Amino acid sequence: MYCKRLGYIVKVILSLFLLFALAFDSKAGEEEHQEGLFDLKEMIFSHVLDSYDWHLITVGGHHYSVPLPVIVKSRDRGWFVFSSSRIAHGESYEGFRIAPDGVYKGKVVEIGIADEQIRPLDLSFTKNAASICLASLLLVLIFVSLASGYKKDPFKPRRGFSGSLEMLIMSILNDVIKPCVGPSYKSCAPYLLTVFFFIFFNNLLGLVPIIPGGANVTGNISVTLVLALFTFMMTNLFGSKEYWKEIFWPDVPTWLKVPVPIMPFIELLGIFTKPFALMIRLFANMLAGHIVILVLVSLIFIFSTMIGSGVASGVSVVSVAFSVFMLLLDVLVSFIQAYVFTMLSSIFIGMGRVEHHASH
Repeated sequence: MYCKRLGYIVKVILSLFLLFALAFDSKAGEEEHQEGLFDLKEMIFSHVLDSYDWHLITVGGHHYSVPLPVIVKSRDRGWFVFSSSRIAHGESYEGFRIAPDGVYKGKVVEIGIADEQIRPLDLSFTKNAASICLASLLLVLIFVSLASGYKKDPFKPRRGFSGSLEMLIMSILNDVIKPCVGPSYKSCAPYLLTVFFFIFFNNLLGLVPIIPGGANVTGNISVTLVLALFTFMMTNLFGSKEYWKEIFWPDVPTWLKVPVPIMPFIELLGIFTKPFALMIRLFANMLAGHIVILVLVSLIFIFSTMIGSGVASGVSVVSVAFSVFMLLLDVLVSFIQAYVFTMLSSIFIGMGRVEHHASH
């Protein structure tokens, strides 16, 4: 508990420092940037945002990365499929390039007649998409091998990694899904267990700095939006009659329902605020964790630029120590966020399956 509180305090302090550093960076002139001022904002956003290649390492100013396929559809010329290496360093290919600035900065755009930037239909296989596919494939391989072992000898006690997975699965099923969903938990358990392990596994991979990790999957609001939409559909498409009755005709005084439907409006609004809270909670926590670690590492370069390399040498020891501490804390946060998302999804689905109980 104290470690968790300490982690939150450190995050708040570093967030305030980040705001100061970003403000300092935005006020710096172009001449200072040309003289080598460390661009904190560019470094952070280049790591936490999605990209069209998988960056590996930078040596001597040269970036080494794994190119990914770019799949775009032009408004007039149809579909184009090519490697991201063709447009990785500001080049243009077949009339497409990555926008260096503007509204579509970092996105593939089509170059118009007057050099205007036109956003095509973009279905590219980005770093986040590649990480999701890789994590899903690893999860399938792990659980298929686990299931085959149970099929061969179902009564054999499990140890090591298999035993840990069994303990984790039974804990989530018996302590979260069963009591929160209710008697119909079996139909929802596959989805809820899949969501838990998908979030947990991608959270852990996001903490690994090299391939196959490094992608900020659960810190991407598009991913958390899709997960929240799945919970939204599971809750409302399979909701019971009692659930919908409590929304449109809740058990409150009549003057709160007619002639002005105050409570039905509030209940109807709650249908959308629940998945919205799920989406923002996971996105904000995981994005903050990545940014805090990046800020801690960036302290070395910021002090080196502002004060000198001598001070930066002393700061580097503290920076690395705090980075390791926050990285270990984020391992715990990765589990907590997956657990909380699964628990809240179970509660919302259970609320949608409530049954009428006759009063005695």
